[in-house]
Amino acid sequence: MEVLKLLYDYFPMAVNTGKCLVFISEDWRVELTEHKSDNFCRIGKTLPIIRVRIFKKALNGEFVPGHYEDFQLNSLGELAQQIERYIQFAVGGNLREGV
Repeated sequence: MEVLKLLYDYFPMAVNTGKCLVFISEDWRVELTEHKSDNFCRIGKTLPIIRVRIFKKALNGEFVPGHYEDFQLNSLGELAQQIERYIQFAVGGNLREGV
């Protein structure tokens, strides 16, 4: 949850649910969740994985899961930029304008 808390500062349009960050609009829902790496080859501190899940609103009004991508970058700034870029390309909109 540490990285999600830091990403919350970078994405002020997100809602922190306690388990994930959520961006929501009329047509889209985007969730960011933090997972620990299961790579046992590393010794010491491992970087968390941030999973970005994209949901699109169906005709019945419910959000249907689409695709997702996992991010694991050393720099928080680069991580936030790449997540923002991925979401922009996936939904065709800008996060800072409310997806």
